Amino acid sequence: MSSSENLAKTPLYDWHAAHGGRMVDYAGWAMPVQYGSIVGEHHATRNAVGLFDISHMGRLLFSGADAEAFLDSLSTRKVTDLKPGQIRYSLICNERGGVLDDVLIYRIELEDGVRSGSGRLSGFGMVVNASNRLKIVDWINSHLVGQDVQVEDISTEYAMIALQGPKAIELLEPLTHHPLTSLRYYTGAETKVDGCGCYLSRTGYTGEDGCEIVVHADLAAQLWESLHAKAAEADGMAVGLAARNTLRLEAGMPLYGHELSEDINPIQAGLGFAVTLKDRQFIGRDALVAATQDKGQRVRVGLQLDGRRAPREGYPVLQENEVVGEVTSGTFSPTLDRPIAMAYVKPTAAAPGEPVAVDFRGSQLPATIAPPVFYERGK
Repeated sequence: MSSSENLAKTPLYDWHAAHGGRMVDYAGWAMPVQYGSIVGEHHATRNAVGLFDISHMGRLLFSGADAEAFLDSLSTRKVTDLKPGQIRYSLICNERGGVLDDVLIYRIELEDGVRSGSGRLSGFGMVVNASNRLKIVDWINSHLVGQDVQVEDISTEYAMIALQGPKAIELLEPLTHHPLTSLRYYTGAETKVDGCGCYLSRTGYTGEDGCEIVVHADLAAQLWESLHAKAAEADGMAVGLAARNTLRLEAGMPLYGHELSEDINPIQAGLGFAVTLKDRQFIGRDALVAATQDKGQRVRVGLQLDGRRAPREGYPVLQENEVVGEVTSGTFSPTLDRPIAMAYVKPTAAAPGEPVAVDFRGSQLPATIAPPVFYERGK
């Protein structure tokens, strides 16, 4: 167990500590890695509902006359056609096309309810990874000169809670003023959940349906208690970082610092859908145009193995005794009941079904290349 004395704490830290959360250092935050069984928390999310504290994620607000054009100049994905309520997964890249972070960009219209009396805000929101928040804030500020853009970092003023799983929407529906069944995936709205003013989006990082809720820190514990009670009635539970990782890996979702870094570009990561090259300019665009033509760069793939041993980050991937790549994330999949991993490999070894091996500290175990999405809900 990691000491939490010098770590940042979310507004829900006391609840986690009081309910058996094993607290660890995650990107400088004291976060629950698990409460009980990791497999139990994973299956609860896949089959019922899981409740996640994701308050460690960075949350930024953008306003001002130039906010839209400014964000469009930083984002790999077009921002200027976003309508209020729409959310878009995107990336922020350096000039070489390397990924500084993967983010969610929100087009928002906020009244007093969410902002605790701060007044109406018409602009944009951005959710960034906890480990990259300060880096991204510095990057943004370094490009702000001469522009009418106001940036607020509200990461510690607000909490963020995720409710994920096949029962998430039906559980939330009676508690909110907004008809969630009409809220499309990757859209959001200002509303109240159990009387707490918040911004609710139909987004997530588990491969399941569900919502993420931004709420003022003062209301976080009240809302969490209410959602936890409802989740327990539906065979759900609070879920820690460990199961969040197995869930996202099954769903083929990249994790910054593993599948994404400043030395990896979105094209080789298989995230071309989040790159809009046509008729626009943004930082890193020229490098990404070149990356689309680079047929020799390593690409992200999935790996399936037999047995019980899961490959770990950094393990070499071999084909006919030649190193052709490296594992970036691996786990034993509770849903598939087998080891899975993501890796970057040479394109000559990247075809689904291709036989390879993973070097487990000197022992080569057979593996098969697969698409990196191992699980899709409803399939």
